[in-house]
Amino acid sequence: MAEQSSRKIVRVIKGQSEQVERKVVEEYPLRLRVNGRELATLVCSPHQLNFLLVGFFRLQGFIDSLDDILSMGVCSEYGLAELRLRTELPERLQPTLTSGCGSGITYNLPQNLLDLSHRQPRSYRSEELFGLMSSLQSLTKQYSSHGGIHSAAIGGDQGLLLHAEDLGRHNTFDRLAGEALFKGIELQNKMLVTSGRVSTEMVAKAARLGIGLIASLTSPTDKAIELCEQAGITLVGYLRGSSMEIYSHPQQLQFLLD
Repeated sequence: MAEQSSRKIVRVIKGQSEQVERKVVEEYPLRLRVNGRELATLVCSPHQLNFLLVGFFRLQGFIDSLDDILSMGVCSEYGLAELRLRTELPERLQPTLTSGCGSGITYNLPQNLLDLSHRQPRSYRSEELFGLMSSLQSLTKQYSSHGGIHSAAIGGDQGLLLHAEDLGRHNTFDRLAGEALFKGIELQNKMLVTSGRVSTEMVAKAARLGIGLIASLTSPTDKAIELCEQAGITLVGYLRGSSMEIYSHPQQLQFLLD
């Protein structure tokens, strides 16, 4: 569960003011030092950082398994994560600042995952998708209390498998990827639902995990739609109640007829 704290604020309603306690989300800058090299600073929520770190390096393509991490430690006082990886990082990295709350960083968009020639057809059922989003919303209680927290979940025909919260919507994907690696959960062809806008770096991360369907409470960007088309991913927006909008590969989603 994402961390939160309380602050005294002045609330004004119809011209009348009062001082109240307000829960607010914690913003935690975490510097990454890898093999003695300063890499980046993640802006994140300060809980379960092991999932976030492992997922981040997995989705950047720097590790494939936990065995690729020789050591990992976090100094919470100084906001520093120190890792030793089995392999050296490329000498030159081309970072891309990602969109959204507390902008994230991505280094490797998986262009090799855009080849559809080897991929088996995927099939999903609308009732399972609605059920997965309903499960995510029932787990996400903090947004209604203070806002500012994004959530995401992964599931399939067995229901919800993983759930994550963070102030950055892209960080929730990293957290899911890391927890899956720790728990040995296979994500190929699973569904991913998120509370936030879907942009290209989020599609790229999902494609690296083998996710076949992404659904959001809100909208995707135009480039995210294009990338889903290329990667064979069904992209759903405005999944609310019993309605949705499908932006790519609608043939992979089957509907229960009344």
